[in-house]
Amino acid sequence: MRIVRPGELTDREIEVWRELRIKSGAPANPFMEPEFTRAVAEVRPGSRVAVWCEGDEPVGFFPYERGPFGIGRAIGFGVSDSQGAVLRPGLRPAARAVLRACGLAVWGFDNLEDGQPVFEGAAAESFASPVIDVGEGYAAYEAQLRLRSPKFLRTTLAKERKLSRRSDEEVRFVFDERDPAALRTLMEWKSAQYRRTGRGDRFAKEWISALVRRLHQQRAPGCSGVLSVLYLGDRPIAAHFGLRSRSVLACWFPSYDPEFAKFSPGLVLHLRMAQGAAAAGITLLDLGRGAAEYKDSLKTGELRVHEGTVVRPGVRAALHWVRREPPRRVVGFVRERPALAARGRAALNGLARLRGNR
Repeated sequence: MRIVRPGELTDREIEVWRELRIKSGAPANPFMEPEFTRAVAEVRPGSRVAVWCEGDEPVGFFPYERGPFGIGRAIGFGVSDSQGAVLRPGLRPAARAVLRACGLAVWGFDNLEDGQPVFEGAAAESFASPVIDVGEGYAAYEAQLRLRSPKFLRTTLAKERKLSRRSDEEVRFVFDERDPAALRTLMEWKSAQYRRTGRGDRFAKEWISALVRRLHQQRAPGCSGVLSVLYLGDRPIAAHFGLRSRSVLACWFPSYDPEFAKFSPGLVLHLRMAQGAAAAGITLLDLGRGAAEYKDSLKTGELRVHEGTVVRPGVRAALHWVRREPPRRVVGFVRERPALAARGRAALNGLARLRGNR
């Protein structure tokens, strides 16, 4: 095994990485492609890749970030929605041996891809990641919605028609908007949404903002940025930024103009995205981990992702466990009790309203 910076991967290694992803049979999630790792490395200097070789031929890759004191985490931890190693079938190194070779005491993950036998034993929790299957085309998907979520579809389409009648302006949709100004608008909406709901503003972190801007410009076979925008005339009213491969659109950052909230522009946008994705040859939209009513209404199925930590025994690992594990268990305790979780969300929303009234 050798350890390299992502930018030091050879053309042959990039080619093999892509081939191994195809052979794995897993959905072609763009977060698992080498281009995403390379983009993260541009804004996260601690990014590294462990490369397994047999002779001169690469047979496996493990992207990660290395922090102080040997504390490691998945590449893009906190924003990446699919994580893990990319290994030739049959290659199964011991998790602690991998950490030792990488100089890590700990490796944390929050969206480990299903079917990662090297690390799944370290998973503390598992979560559903809802998906939309448009492999048979948008018309087939909409027909499923009419059967499974008829009220949701009927209401959303009615709101889109009302939006059209609101003014003389046309409601139009752009699946792959290249205008940086539209991306800035989305990021401003999303930051305001984070603050309204009492959550940390991801875009206040410069590395995340820089990563999103970089990925918006990126065009690569396995990982391209896609900004989808719903316009009323020339005015954007809802937008979403995600990543696409040839067959998967990983949904990432959706938001909308609160002035149009009564028309549910975010829901209209997601239906248009499903239609646009199907037309672009995409077969699966991954809505990402996390419970939300709109995801339940839109989904046709679910994938599984996992959260946890691989630990090598030692002082550094013990200190990390003391710092991280108790808060994680508190969050898990609340999540498993819907009534308690609902009261927590109500409290956050109440605080957000108070902030908005100041």
